[in-house]
Amino acid sequence: MITTILSEFSWKELLLGNEDWPFLLEIILRTLIMFFTIIIGLRVLGKRGVKQLSVFELVVIIGLGSAAGDPMFYREVGVVSSIIVFIIIIILYSLVTYLIGKSKKFENLVEGKPICLIENGTFAIDNFNKENLGADEFFAELRIKGISHLGQIETAIEENSGEISIFFYEEKQTKYGLPIMPDSLEHPLKIIMEEGYYSCTFCGYTEEKKAGNAGRCRKCEKDKWIRSSNKKRIT
Repeated sequence: MITTILSEFSWKELLLGNEDWPFLLEIILRTLIMFFTIIIGLRVLGKRGVKQLSVFELVVIIGLGSAAGDPMFYREVGVVSSIIVFIIIIILYSLVTYLIGKSKKFENLVEGKPICLIENGTFAIDNFNKENLGADEFFAELRIKGISHLGQIETAIEENSGEISIFFYEEKQTKYGLPIMPDSLEHPLKIIMEEGYYSCTFCGYTEEKKAGNAGRCRKCEKDKWIRSSNKKRIT
């Protein structure tokens, strides 16, 4: 059986598939052509980092990548047809960009608009839910920016690019807020054993509580609380 398998094995088929060796030279030429076509296309589109791309611009980049990739190694896909696709995508991009500059409604339709996620140290729950953001993912984003609790934040806005813009309270204005360090929300309380400031684990609403039943949050009606932090940021 092993002998049969080895007799049917073909290095050429493994390395080249159904193509011939001369096609390797053609692949090199196709790749060079599409490589410079991509450079020219991106030069026309302008200079923006991937993190700065809107959803619309990301779709354009993916479209260009798809148009460029196939003709590099598929013999049946012609280079000219891919270049035509490039030209059409760039024309459409220029047209949509022009319309975005002329109409705010069209801009919001295509690119969306910035969303406020945190206001005065608490979550803007309705907006946060619309964005389908996981709490752990969002907290990780905040920690990267040196934030340990929501009381340090006056406003947090998710931009069209997906970046989070943070506006901080001044150090002396930092207030008690929901801690966002890893595992900080693992043991929520419904009964307060020690008087102090506590934050709702769902929306971040913070208030001073006395020992006893923690009660429900005035903002979201949830009943789980965690001890607040008023640690100052180190900048």
